[in-house]
Amino acid sequence: MMVDPEGALVSMDPTMPTNSPNSLYKIVPLSTGQLGEKEDMFQNVLSQVAEQFSRAFRINELKTEVTNRLAMLEKRVELEGLKVVEIEKCKNDLKKLRDEMASRGGARVNCPCKYNFDDGKKVTPRRDVPNYPKYTLSQETVEALKKPTFDVWHWEHNEMLSCLEYMYHDLGLVKEFNMNPITLKRWLLAIQENYRNNPFHNFRHCFCVSQMMYGMINLCNLQEKLTLTDMGILMTAAVCHDLDHPGYNNTYQINARTELAVRYNDISPLENHHCAVAFQILSLPECNIFANVDPEAFKQIRQAIITLILATDMARHGEILESFKQKVDNFDFTNEEHVTCLKMVMIKCCDISNEVRPTEVAEPWVDCLLEEYFMQSDREKSEGLPVAPFMDRDKVTKPTAQIGFIKFVLIPMFETVMKLFPQIEEIMVQPLRDSRDHYEELKQIDDAMTEGSSFVIKLRKDL
Repeated sequence: MMVDPEGALVSMDPTMPTNSPNSLYKIVPLSTGQLGEKEDMFQNVLSQVAEQFSRAFRINELKTEVTNRLAMLEKRVELEGLKVVEIEKCKNDLKKLRDEMASRGGARVNCPCKYNFDDGKKVTPRRDVPNYPKYTLSQETVEALKKPTFDVWHWEHNEMLSCLEYMYHDLGLVKEFNMNPITLKRWLLAIQENYRNNPFHNFRHCFCVSQMMYGMINLCNLQEKLTLTDMGILMTAAVCHDLDHPGYNNTYQINARTELAVRYNDISPLENHHCAVAFQILSLPECNIFANVDPEAFKQIRQAIITLILATDMARHGEILESFKQKVDNFDFTNEEHVTCLKMVMIKCCDISNEVRPTEVAEPWVDCLLEEYFMQSDREKSEGLPVAPFMDRDKVTKPTAQIGFIKFVLIPMFETVMKLFPQIEEIMVQPLRDSRDHYEELKQIDDAMTEGSSFVIKLRKDL
């Protein structure tokens, strides 16, 4: 061992200068104690090396430990994910509550016409088993559901969902398409959640149209004339036909150059949007009531549903009705083109069928529609857009709003359908004629009152 004059150890290696009498270094022989310390140090180093080797050969134990830790982390992520879903459900519930409070308080909400279809809003369904109460429908209700006289105002949303569920089971659609009953419930819930709280175009309107379709299927004995696939297409198109309607019609969308109008090139923007939302919901595995249908058959079903929903655009009314008139006298239920045209006319009839119902059921719908019209015309005035006279609160009345529509749209269309199904005259066409007479009487009263007021004003001026 070599140390310097202060006693510090000096490294001994070949590069060190040769030792001499004048050197500052000196060699000190190792004592027995120092040799023991060196051995201890060497043993410690060996022990540490051995431990490292031991650890290196415990790979399997380490793998097990890592796997266990990953499983714990995945469990935590899953639990946190469920919490996020619950939070989102709470947010949606709060939003619905705010919307209901705003609508009841008469507060105006901003128009959400420029809805961003890609943001996933509202479409995400509940992933738990739907928990709306299962209502046992009385025999009286079951029979009433099959008739156009059914009063749609006495039912809560959960009850309407149960009624729609019953219709799918009763028509044999659940069995025909091998639907999972829980999937049907989830789908109906997702449908309900994707109708907005508009005065008119809301979930109750969806239920009205679907119930009228179910009624026409029974009244016209279509089970004997159409396939179950056709009936599934009719019912599903009716349920989906106004999904996510913003409460402002195509004319507004086009004139205001909204995102929907731009996306669909001004061609039936709302109806195209209803189709897109419908199939976005059906693309979710937990909501796909057609999951067990052959892919080629589903492609045809999808195209047929799109055709029917697009047919509800009133801009195409004349074209569709004229096409049906040309076929009705020689109608052939084995001709696919004839059947498609009939289905288009049927969904149109159901969509605008409120005046077929009893006055006490139909008249509140006129108030709802006028309220939605007035919201639009007020917005159009504020934005400097053209305003349709039949939507202007300063120009339209209930009688003037309804008489022309009943005389020139409803009665001609239902009378054409009556040629094919004479049994609808008493229960559907006659109520339309009665409704026309009712509003014409109201108009005469309004006109008489207006003339009387004008006469009094003139008389006062003359005096």
